[in-house]
Amino acid sequence: MEAIKIKLLPTNLANQIAAGEVVERPASVVKELLENSLDAGANKIEIEIEQGGIKLIRIKDNGCGIHQEDLVLALSRHATSKIACLEDLEGIATLGFRGEALASISSVARVTLNSAITENQGGWSVSIEGDNKPQVSPIAHPQGTTIEIRDLFFNTPARRKFLRAENTEFNHIEETFKRIAMSHFEVGFTLRHNQRLIYNFKSALTDLDKELRVATLCGQPFIEQAVCIKSEAAGIQLSGWISLPTFSRSQADLQYLYVNNRIIKDKMLNHAIRRAYQDVLYNGRYPAYILYLQIDPKTVDVNVHPTKHEVRFREQRLIYDFIYKSLHDAIAQTKPKEFVETLTTQQVTSSKPATPYFNSYSKQSAMPLHLEEKMAVYQALHPKVAESFSYEVLALAEPVTTVQPQEFSEDKVEIPILGYALAQLQGIYILSQNKNGLVIIDMHAAHERITYEKMKKELAENRLIVQPLLMPVTLQVSSLEADKVEENLLQLAELGIEIERIAPETLVIRQVPSLLVDSNIEQLVRDVIADFIEFNASTRIKEHINELLATMACHGAVRANRKLSTAEMNALLREMEQTPRSNQCNHGRPTWVELTIDELDKLFLRGR
Repeated sequence: MEAIKIKLLPTNLANQIAAGEVVERPASVVKELLENSLDAGANKIEIEIEQGGIKLIRIKDNGCGIHQEDLVLALSRHATSKIACLEDLEGIATLGFRGEALASISSVARVTLNSAITENQGGWSVSIEGDNKPQVSPIAHPQGTTIEIRDLFFNTPARRKFLRAENTEFNHIEETFKRIAMSHFEVGFTLRHNQRLIYNFKSALTDLDKELRVATLCGQPFIEQAVCIKSEAAGIQLSGWISLPTFSRSQADLQYLYVNNRIIKDKMLNHAIRRAYQDVLYNGRYPAYILYLQIDPKTVDVNVHPTKHEVRFREQRLIYDFIYKSLHDAIAQTKPKEFVETLTTQQVTSSKPATPYFNSYSKQSAMPLHLEEKMAVYQALHPKVAESFSYEVLALAEPVTTVQPQEFSEDKVEIPILGYALAQLQGIYILSQNKNGLVIIDMHAAHERITYEKMKKELAENRLIVQPLLMPVTLQVSSLEADKVEENLLQLAELGIEIERIAPETLVIRQVPSLLVDSNIEQLVRDVIADFIEFNASTRIKEHINELLATMACHGAVRANRKLSTAEMNALLREMEQTPRSNQCNHGRPTWVELTIDELDKLFLRGR
């Protein structure tokens, strides 16, 4: 084959090729231009769209503006005011920095850029169409910048054919708008489509105003069933909202994660968030969240992807652990609040103190009859498992006299959030009365969560019980996988797994947690190694153990049609009020609901 001469591409062709990376569709243009407005310090931005952005995208801001002599340069490739040297690149604090967005956009659309740096001295306008020379002229313009993008892809018909219907393209623009509006609450935004006002936000500076903006963009049900989170450690800050486990989604369509106000997609951070929700969601369900991570710009590299949606962290493991722990602790607080831990003798007179339900731990030989089935379940799973736990004696040792709800008055004692038991319904639900109205508790789901949390706590306090394998398992792996195992031997040992590398591509598993001795050890360890390679961390071993504990808790929980005394029911309610995550069972179902007097009145049409 004859050698072909190498030649430089024409500038406009090079810009059009670059536009393929930056300008995927009208929403991409909106994103780049909004980021420029925010970097210019604007606190008011108006967006006007026609025909899904194909005919017109107009963005007006009140930022610092552009100097007259810089207008033409702003449309040139690799021209920017945001970085000047390598040190600037290592600590980027702006949303944009590459200086190629406007050049790429102007190569595939008709662009007019108007700007002024002061309020009273007027401004300047520059227009460019394809590879034509830009035209500059004076205009009257307030401080700030207005940019118009018309007829997107007018000179690249092949690209234009790939655009979708007008409504589809506008939906993408609206999603881009939502992402930016939720990361810059201090900025006022308006969005119009075909002269119709879609959103009009004033700057949101208070927590209430921020929640109102989020409710408008993500729906009132989300903000009503979300937990506000604020956490800080080692110079890292995490804030935002995470949904209660009962507010889950069938797809990951309400998940927004920002790093220094830049929305990103990161497998590692998503893994940390999923892990935090590990045992409170149904399989196949997704949590909803809006999270803001603030870190030193020098510890994160945002220059790893053309669209800047991906980043790389210097302290990856630290960030992972921080996010997991922050969310894990926040979810653990999803339990009934405002309860009275102890009723003093001055408040309540009772013939005997109430024995805490589920707190009578014993390994007595004579167990109540209803525990025999639970013991059989534990022993069947693995004999070592049963030995490692204290069993809960559900039956009270002796009758307990408790004060009935009507004996309490609000001036003597604060009514607990779950109130006091009235009765059982069909042997399934506990009916309770609190200060707001009626509380209905699924007693099996509630007891399941209580039992599960106690098992996890006891297991954590006693550490894992491990068991050497009679027949060690040999694994053939790649040298990369073997290296990754050697890097994480200490972490594997903490999880109860002992692995030895006996050859460059051969591993031997000698010890595993007792709970997992009958599992598919080889596949489990291969999955753990894969996690180490992808996320530099793995939770599979703990997940398998927790799944087993959840099964045990489900079998051990009080069953339907079991008659409980009033004392037992009230003791169960008090345990719920103190147990982490007790608003949901191990599968994500709610454990209790409340019907207020107002809601009950509406059911019976009272007051009409």
